[in-house]
Amino acid sequence: MRRRRILHGGALAAVSALLPASVRAESVPAGATDHPEARWYPASASNRTASKGISPRPVDLVVIHVAQQSFSQTVGIFRNPAKKVSAHYVVRSGDGFVAQCVREDDIAWHAGNWDYNTRSIGIEHEGWIDEPEYFTRSMYERSARLTAGICDRHGLRKDRAHIIGHHEVPGSDHTDPGDAWDWDRYIGLVNLV
Repeated sequence: MRRRRILHGGALAAVSALLPASVRAESVPAGATDHPEARWYPASASNRTASKGISPRPVDLVVIHVAQQSFSQTVGIFRNPAKKVSAHYVVRSGDGFVAQCVREDDIAWHAGNWDYNTRSIGIEHEGWIDEPEYFTRSMYERSARLTAGICDRHGLRKDRAHIIGHHEVPGSDHTDPGDAWDWDRYIGLVNLV
């Protein structure tokens, strides 16, 4: 079966130690991530567009995704230069762990629409759209704190006009985050931060 059991607590630490080096966090100087709760898991330079030292790019959207993969598979895909895809962040299901894969000043290739890529921050969530058990309390809470932080850093209103699903990107053939994603709960949590 393609899916993994959701792990909690000490089991997560044990599994993390077994991950291949290609999906482990890399050491970076303190403050290198844009979100204080994130750990640095860089995407391949072949899967993103660097800002090239330009002043901060204007961001007016946060795009919510569900990876249709496990956390480690998603991070591994972003590190594979042949895949030509990335997102700024990946949130793990069981504990809400946040990996940052692309700096917010850089352009991640997540939306399938260049205009939306250039003006948005993409957040992938471990799981499958048809398996709501992946949308855990920890995932919602940590993701909501991440989204609230992005909104605060970029001066965005914390509403559905500025926090959208991948399915809402023009030209997208994706359906994520899917019908099981609880938008009312999520936006409520974003606004509590």
